[in-house]
Amino acid sequence: MNLERLESQIGKENIEKLKNSTVLIIGLGGVGGYALESIVRSGIQNLIIVDADTIESSNLNRQLISLQSNIGEKKVDAFEKRILDINPNAKIKKIDQYITEENINLLFDEKIDYLIDACDTVPTKKLIIKQCINKKIPMISCMGMGRKLDISKIKVQDIRKTSYDPIAKKIRKMINEEHIKEKVMVVSSTEQPVTNTKKHISSNSFVPAVAGINCASYIIHLIIGG
Repeated sequence: MNLERLESQIGKENIEKLKNSTVLIIGLGGVGGYALESIVRSGIQNLIIVDADTIESSNLNRQLISLQSNIGEKKVDAFEKRILDINPNAKIKKIDQYITEENINLLFDEKIDYLIDACDTVPTKKLIIKQCINKKIPMISCMGMGRKLDISKIKVQDIRKTSYDPIAKKIRKMINEEHIKEKVMVVSSTEQPVTNTKKHISSNSFVPAVAGINCASYIIHLIIGG
């Protein structure tokens, strides 16, 4: 993979750091897909991707991997093809399962250097955060991006500073109840959610994308020390 433009910006030593790092991404939807794309195009070659969903027509408005031509395909399979088309040297482990308390160890069977949590399930987010703290794995977790419209209000910050986010509220409660002292870095929005009468959570193409790119940027800066 040609990384000449990036190497001229961050140097060959940092390119090697990126190539040699292993990043796990859980959740390959609107947020996780853009996070994955960004880290792949930044030269990270060792990847563990986790998602049990198939591509649906409702994904077309916001998920990078979704096309009319691949509806019904497993997300992990579609992303594997895309990643290898970008960088044939990539080494990919696919986990095509929903992660719960019963199988959380699947994520940690191999050495993980960094983790991006872009899943939608709050209990799973809690499990991942606690595991990463216990195992000292640097991570970032994305909070809720549904019903948000203003990308300028998306921030990378400690969970304790979040507001207007129902998911973050639940995570903060866990942090307080379990007396967790470590920083828990998240991508969240300070925007008040847009209200509507629909049962499904409304979404758009740009807010999840910016959130995912912020997740990737945070991890990349950790790797290169910037």
